[in-house]
Amino acid sequence: MQEEIEQKTIALAVKTGKLTGQVLQAAMKKFLAARQTAKSNPHQGRQSLRQLKKDGCALSNIEITDANIGLFRPCAKKYDIDFTLRKDRSIHPPRYIVIFKSKQADNLEQAFKEFTAKKLKQQERPSIRKPLSAMKQKSAAKDKQRAKEKVKERGLSL
Repeated sequence: MQEEIEQKTIALAVKTGKLTGQVLQAAMKKFLAARQTAKSNPHQGRQSLRQLKKDGCALSNIEITDANIGLFRPCAKKYDIDFTLRKDRSIHPPRYIVIFKSKQADNLEQAFKEFTAKKLKQQERPSIRKPLSAMKQKSAAKDKQRAKEKVKERGLSL
């Protein structure tokens, strides 16, 4: 019996002028309400592997390169995919393994379609830096041509 009591004890800290039964009851109600909302709101998005395994769902994985992680995360967040990233250090350059719940495979497929569309759109965009550096060189050459030497002699002439 003593072990059961020890396992079920909680610690509450209440800041009050006088600890009454009503204050204690209100604190317990708030604690129980917070505990209920914590149970009903499971983790979403990027999680640890332990949190993914807690649900007991089957897990699947895919490989992704280091450069693509930054674009993948917003897509996964948009489609509410629960996932974790693991770094595979055995390969150089390192690859990342995205582990996700198998039941979310359809959502992941849509997220990857959007991800690949973003990646292709990014590759098709022309580079701005090359023409910009060429224009800087041209403007610097024009400034040199416009520059006039202004020499003022301050001396007495006879």
